Amino acid sequence: MPTAELDTLLHDAELAHGHLCAGQILGVRMAVLACRILDIHDPRSKQSPDRKRLVTFVEIDRCATDAIAVVTGCRVGKRALKLRDWGKMAATFLDLARPIPPAEMGGAPDHFRALRLVALESSKDRARELFPTDADGAPFTDKNQQQMRAYRDLPDRDLFAAQWVSVHLPPSEFPGFRGARVTCSVCGEGINFDRFTLTPDSDAPARALCRGCADPASRSMCRPVRAETLTRGAHCTCTRSFSISRSR
Repeated sequence: MPTAELDTLLHDAELAHGHLCAGQILGVRMAVLACRILDIHDPRSKQSPDRKRLVTFVEIDRCATDAIAVVTGCRVGKRALKLRDWGKMAATFLDLARPIPPAEMGGAPDHFRALRLVALESSKDRARELFPTDADGAPFTDKNQQQMRAYRDLPDRDLFAAQWVSVHLPPSEFPGFRGARVTCSVCGEGINFDRFTLTPDSDAPARALCRGCADPASRSMCRPVRAETLTRGAHCTCTRSFSISRSR
């Protein structure tokens, strides 16, 4: 990649994230490599025919995730960036233009070819080996600065491992999907994108439950706050505190 292009992407990533670090550089390099292998060009541009080809699954909620979003144009709010927090510096780039025929998946539909990239643990050793000193010839004392220097220049083969994978992505998970909106029969809150559970009940019609009401143990509930208190501030004393004040 030309240095000027990399510098532009790193600058945009820094603006979006708030600072530039080794994780940001890894995220930019990872996303650029994925786009090159998938032959996706300028996915951030509204004029690009490839703008809506990517759905990206990130496996960590750290700095690299923001950088990947900057390069690919994938956003959580667009349903094109999906977090699977497995604590790994890895991401899977699914190409919606590459569906896998059901016959190749034992008849299972809605599978797509995707590229998974993971940062190599050995890249840290390579950074120490190849870049022991800074630009002034002094030994690096800051590990992040050393890795930033290395991750800009190391070849892709020293930074990442790649594998082709198949990913199941039903239409309800697509960007732009508009499903029916239902109301939870317990809490009364609206539920979008089929994120509800139907209760099996032989004696009555099935009820739609949000995931929180279907599995109360999965979240800690705060006690309800009376509506009139919202204008003067409210305080919850269970597992966390918050306040809501009148806008000025």
